[in-house]
Amino acid sequence: MFDRLVPRRRTLLKLGHVLMLPLLIWFILVTPDDVVPFGPAAFQFHSVLALIFVTVSLIWMADYARRGLAGRPGPKLGPRGRIVHRVLNTAIVWGLWGVAITGFLLGLTSSKLLKAGGFLPIAPPMGWPRANEIIGQFHIYEFYLLGGLVTAHAGFHIWRHLWLRDNALRIMAPKILHRYL
Repeated sequence: MFDRLVPRRRTLLKLGHVLMLPLLIWFILVTPDDVVPFGPAAFQFHSVLALIFVTVSLIWMADYARRGLAGRPGPKLGPRGRIVHRVLNTAIVWGLWGVAITGFLLGLTSSKLLKAGGFLPIAPPMGWPRANEIIGQFHIYEFYLLGGLVTAHAGFHIWRHLWLRDNALRIMAPKILHRYL
């Protein structure tokens, strides 16, 4: 009975894609420094989005650690395409986990208690300003590298869908979009 209440893995992965793409775009375009001038409510909104992003990232990593990649490369991909498929998907999952970990390290090295979403303490502040600065820079570059990996991932699957005609986009797109694919 419980099995019917929990959505299938593919459904959860589709939901993860639908949630993460706009969040990734948001965080690439909008930094905390961009929202501070709009007041505490805007910063709070940004922080809640970050908490959602990290939560989904950690759930995705836990699922990957427990069961591995959900998708197979598909029969139309050659040996190199299969390698690219595995490397891109694995790198993105690890990249999401890495962004969450460096966010935790930012909270840990901060001089004051940071709260994700305005209510969840990230880590006890140790007050290490130099380490916080280094981790902050690493966190920024890591996030933009993740954005590049996601762009390559999307490009790869668009190429598969259009060139190999293997319906790669239909696998992860919600059914409402299938008529356009």
